[in-house]
Amino acid sequence: MKTLLKPGMILVLILLALPSQATISTPVAVPGEWKEMEANRLSNRLLEIKAMDKSSLTAPQKKALRNEVKEIKKVQSSSGGVFLSVGAIIIIVLLLILLL
Repeated sequence: MKTLLKPGMILVLILLALPSQATISTPVAVPGEWKEMEANRLSNRLLEIKAMDKSSLTAPQKKALRNEVKEIKKVQSSSGGVFLSVGAIIIIVLLLILLL
């Protein structure tokens, strides 16, 4: 009886941890595609600004363009990636060694 109790409990926990699948009737846009489309739009806007004839613009218009370029570059530079420190990598490797 004891030999079946532990694997049975593990099986129940695994089954409870698995997410149930939900069906979606309408297609939903993937967030990755949205990010790519937004990045393309911002890059195109930067190219438009670069190709503009800025000699005919007034000072406030030039300042607004500079601010827009700064904002676009700030958005493009924030990649939102995952950064792991050396300590975190060591801990992950140690946990993998212990668990496997």
